[in-house]
Amino acid sequence: MAVSRLAFVGLGAMGLPMAGHLVAAGFSVRGYDVRAESRAALVALGGAPAETLAQAADGADALLLMVVNAAQAEDVLFAHGALDILAPDAIVVLMATCPPGAVEAIAERVRATGRRFVDAPVSGGVVGAKAAKLTIMAAAPAATLAAIRPVLDALGDRIFHVGERPGQGATVKAVNQLLCGVHIAAAAEAMALAGRVGVDCAVVLEILSGSSAASWMLRDRGPRMLEAEPEVTSAVDIFVKDLGIVLEAGRSAGAALPLAALAHQLFVSTSGRGDGAADDSQVVRAYRALNGE
Repeated sequence: MAVSRLAFVGLGAMGLPMAGHLVAAGFSVRGYDVRAESRAALVALGGAPAETLAQAADGADALLLMVVNAAQAEDVLFAHGALDILAPDAIVVLMATCPPGAVEAIAERVRATGRRFVDAPVSGGVVGAKAAKLTIMAAAPAATLAAIRPVLDALGDRIFHVGERPGQGATVKAVNQLLCGVHIAAAAEAMALAGRVGVDCAVVLEILSGSSAASWMLRDRGPRMLEAEPEVTSAVDIFVKDLGIVLEAGRSAGAALPLAALAHQLFVSTSGRGDGAADDSQVVRAYRALNGE
């Protein structure tokens, strides 16, 4: 049976435009978020608001979870009973960044009820969500992925089948976040050094962005490192969480991750000084603090 009735939980900066794309693609979408204004925003996009999680999930063919972490996913599915009122053969799609072990545990409980599960974290941030150009790293049996593929195609332009076992998508996302976090921290270190010696950081950034030292993160976050209070597109605390997940994945695999650990501490220190809600480019403030600036 084709998937047509969708429940979408988590109408935040990424979730709301994602739900809107699903509406535009012709799916019936009932969305839930704890914030009434987010539910109202979904109505403006053509979706149906749900006042409760149960109302969102009732009879849905698929439940998409764009929540903050594994704990929230567990709360939605099990504490509030959303799982038990989905259609008997429904598909649960977990799109949040979560530890691989937690994803495996959630998947086991979902499958015990006869429902299907897709481990499908995303990359691309708010910009990718708004443009329907997310990268989606999906782990599920091939038949399950085929059933949910039209839904994923409405959300992203790069859909990868990374394995059939839950947790494999989460692991690939952890690898992605390892590089993102380390690249931001490395860019911040370079810009902090340039600032320390008194050269024009804008000129340095222009040089580096066109050289072999360039990275996507340098080009994207570098300009914001030169701003005192840049617009927040991804918060420092997101990388506190995500690099924590990376380190947990490393411990589980017995893999040493010294660069990830150092980058994590830089984000933690930035958050600890009260800048957790600032744009993640502001990890540069950790370097300024270390340098006594």
